[in-house]
Amino acid sequence: MDARRAQVVRAARSIAEASGWDAVTTRRLAQDLGVSQPVLYSAFASRQAIIDAVVVEGAEELAAALDTAEVSPRVRMRAYLTFAADHPRVYEAMFSMPLGLSFATDSTPAPLRRAFANLRAVFPDADGTRAEIAWSTLHGLVTLGADDRLREHQDDARFETAHAMLTRHVPAD
Repeated sequence: MDARRAQVVRAARSIAEASGWDAVTTRRLAQDLGVSQPVLYSAFASRQAIIDAVVVEGAEELAAALDTAEVSPRVRMRAYLTFAADHPRVYEAMFSMPLGLSFATDSTPAPLRRAFANLRAVFPDADGTRAEIAWSTLHGLVTLGADDRLREHQDDARFETAHAMLTRHVPAD
């Protein structure tokens, strides 16, 4: 990523983490960066393209966090949840907002495929279904927890239950 694009992505992340994604506008980005909107459009075709770039960068960071985590379901699950807690707005863009990126296709960006591969390594099966269920479970814990829709002070109990359920042997059909 060239310097201008990296600068725009950093600014978008900063604004989003401080004020939410609604505050991330090309006008606001241009103002914060001290450039004109046409300069932004020379680096990114649209606001959506900026958000997609944030998502790809976030996926790189998530994949790196999972890469460095011990290859065990418990440790990788914790690394995933920690990433989401440490980068709530980036996580929101990655997995809750509409995107111009595809998932689970040949055109899925490599960082997203790498992050999923890290889950698949600890939840192996023939077609990736176990990793999809693990990802869905973790995503549910993140999003419902972030929206205060789960009981307080039960994070550890929920984690342990999810871990036990996800690592229980699933017989083949």
